[in-house]
Amino acid sequence: MTEKSYPPWYSFLKKKHGPFLEALERLGEAVRTTGPLDEKTSQLVQLAAAAAIRSEGSVHSHARRAIQAGAKPEEVVHAVILLTSTIGFPNTSAALSWVHDVLGEKIG
Repeated sequence: MTEKSYPPWYSFLKKKHGPFLEALERLGEAVRTTGPLDEKTSQLVQLAAAAAIRSEGSVHSHARRAIQAGAKPEEVVHAVILLTSTIGFPNTSAALSWVHDVLGEKIG
């Protein structure tokens, strides 16, 4: 992801707290590369975790990253739908709406 594609808040944090964000980014890189999961699977796992904690920004980010890593839109949606019996329909529905923001699908 290039600097230009960061959400405004993240860009602000990088500007104000550069060393902190750089360390955070290095941690993210380290945890993704130390195990056997590929990038697409890692992003889908992180998408599911973001949905579980109802983090709209993280759902947007990991849905985008999963697509960039080769996930099909159907895989991204399925990763969230799979959570229904774990996090409940209202939480799943909210996360799906955030995924659809990224996918650009029109509702209605």
